[in-house]
Amino acid sequence: MDDRIASALNRAFPDRDIDSVGSAGISWNDKNTTVRVEFADGEAVYLKVASDDDGSRIARESAVIPYVGEHTEVPVPTILSSESDGPVPYIATAPVSGPILVEPWRDATDSELKSLAYESGAALARVHALRFDDHGRITGGNATHLELETGAWTDVLVGTIDYTRELASEDRFDHYFDEVVAAVEENRSLLDDAPAALVHGDLAQPNCFRLGDRIGFLDWEISHVGDPARDLYRAKKQQFNVFRTDPPEWMVEAFFDGYRSVAGGLPDGYDERQPIYEAVWFLSVPGFFDKFVEDYDEDPVEFAAWMEAEMARLLDRITS
Repeated sequence: MDDRIASALNRAFPDRDIDSVGSAGISWNDKNTTVRVEFADGEAVYLKVASDDDGSRIARESAVIPYVGEHTEVPVPTILSSESDGPVPYIATAPVSGPILVEPWRDATDSELKSLAYESGAALARVHALRFDDHGRITGGNATHLELETGAWTDVLVGTIDYTRELASEDRFDHYFDEVVAAVEENRSLLDDAPAALVHGDLAQPNCFRLGDRIGFLDWEISHVGDPARDLYRAKKQQFNVFRTDPPEWMVEAFFDGYRSVAGGLPDGYDERQPIYEAVWFLSVPGFFDKFVEDYDEDPVEFAAWMEAEMARLLDRITS
């Protein structure tokens, strides 16, 4: 337990005796530190601390979680305490009742996987049903309303790309970020007509949990008001966690069918804007090249050659 975590715990739970502080799991986001805290009385909480002193992500998550809880049937964690403008920005949440999605997914039969994919798609559509007049960055709010710094969707999207660049673990391939941003700017007329919906932005399985027959979502710190088509494409890539290959078609269709069951169809313009979002999504590979090489045991030279060819192909699709 470092000084920042100790300070946040003292502010959030000043009269509680702490038994242990441990890891909450693997993360590629160095801007936060998240830990599981066990109190002497047996109760546990999760504490997220902004390692870079930027309280904007804490403010966003502290607003969006109660807003989603109030306006949808999507399960969300319970916030026990949060402070975005204190000496150490933090948010503390209670453990969720159901398992993180990784657990039921790991040992599921094909039939059970199909059901999980369907439920995940339906949950995402319920979030996307929350519509707004403008796109924008969420700066605060509460269960009743969200405060937005509004802007054209192209500009908001470029802001999310810049954030990925900030998180990147190495800058050897930084030029790809500039190339994708330029391609996004060239497609402004197509992008700015996109619907404006609440989007999660990071629906990897560790950020999802199952509660009864519903899928709930954790970790709302990069949520924003954006194009639901982009969020749906990104969620499809993250949910199935298949790298350098495609997931089974039946699994993707189950995910989309769940989405359609709530939304009545895929987001307007999904097919037209998907090529742009493919290139934006792929920026995680050059940005976290070293982590991909390590985690997937890739040969660095061969992996770099594949990455460069794939990025060239994706950029060509939206610039030619």
